[in-house]
Amino acid sequence: MARVSTDSLIIGRVIGDVLESFTPTIKMTVTFNKKQQVYNGHEFFPSTVTTRPRVEIGGGDMRSFFTLIMTDPDVPGPSDPYLREHLHWMVTDIPGTTNASFGNVLVSYEVPKPNIGIHRYVFVLFKQKHRQCITTPPSSRDHFNTRKFSAENDLGLPVAAVYFNAQRETAARRR
Repeated sequence: MARVSTDSLIIGRVIGDVLESFTPTIKMTVTFNKKQQVYNGHEFFPSTVTTRPRVEIGGGDMRSFFTLIMTDPDVPGPSDPYLREHLHWMVTDIPGTTNASFGNVLVSYEVPKPNIGIHRYVFVLFKQKHRQCITTPPSSRDHFNTRKFSAENDLGLPVAAVYFNAQRETAARRR
């Protein structure tokens, strides 16, 4: 497998603000509306990400299980993200080589609604040590901490991550 670079995650401050430095070992593909694939730093209009994406896991096997987390580290705005991180979605027990629809949704998908500035929406994939190692959803979507959650649930470092940017749409941009 070709080595996936984390340079764009460092440049986008995803490594630093959300994650520790890690080496991607699993291919994860995130696609909205069957055709819009997420690439690091690409911008999406909030109106195009209203339905949860398809997240495909291209590694592991049916005996390995993964946890997917989607957060926004820029709430309420990037210059003063005092609610960092806001949890948008969490799916556990996703079998390897399948997609997130085969997992257990612990926190339902919440549509991105950035109000101030450009927000980053980060998808992080962790390999679980065993099935059903996470059974309790976080108590709140706000002040979620991916690193802390990973430590509390013995998930270790991520195996994949990707993020996109979005900002509030004005009426003119919605046409």
